[in-house]
Amino acid sequence: MTSIKQFQVTFDCAEPERVARFWCEVLGYVVPPPPKGFASWGDFDRSLPAEHQGSAFACVDPTGVGPRLFFQRVPEGKVVKNRVHLDVRVGTGLVGDERLAALEAERARLEALGAVCVLVQRADGINESCITMQDVEGNEFCLD
Repeated sequence: MTSIKQFQVTFDCAEPERVARFWCEVLGYVVPPPPKGFASWGDFDRSLPAEHQGSAFACVDPTGVGPRLFFQRVPEGKVVKNRVHLDVRVGTGLVGDERLAALEAERARLEALGAVCVLVQRADGINESCITMQDVEGNEFCLD
C-alpha cells in the first residue's frame, strides 16, 4: 500500500481569488503560473463559461514544502465553526511574554489585511498563549 505524500487544503468560500490572495499574504505563498497557453489567470478565467468564471483560485508555497491551498466558490455562506482550521505557527519555540508579543505582532499585521481577532488566550500554566482569528470570509484560524 502506498502512503500519500502530498495533499492540498481546500476552502469553500464566496470569493476564491480574494481569499486566496489573503492567504498568500499570511503564509508567504504565491499564485502559481497560469495554465499553458494563457498569459494570465484573468485570461484563463475569461476563457471559461460565464457560470465558472471566478469559481476557483489557488496558491502555493514557493519553496514547494507546504501544501497547495485551493479555494472554491460555493453558493452557501459560512454558518458554523470550522471543523478543520489552520494553525499559523508564529510562536514556535517562544514562551511567556515573548511568545505573546510575537503573536500580537502577527495579529496586527493580519488585521491590516482584513483578518478579525476572535479570542486571545493567554498562557495559563498549562497551555501557552494563542490567538483565534478569522480570515476575510470568517474562516477561523489560530496564531500559535
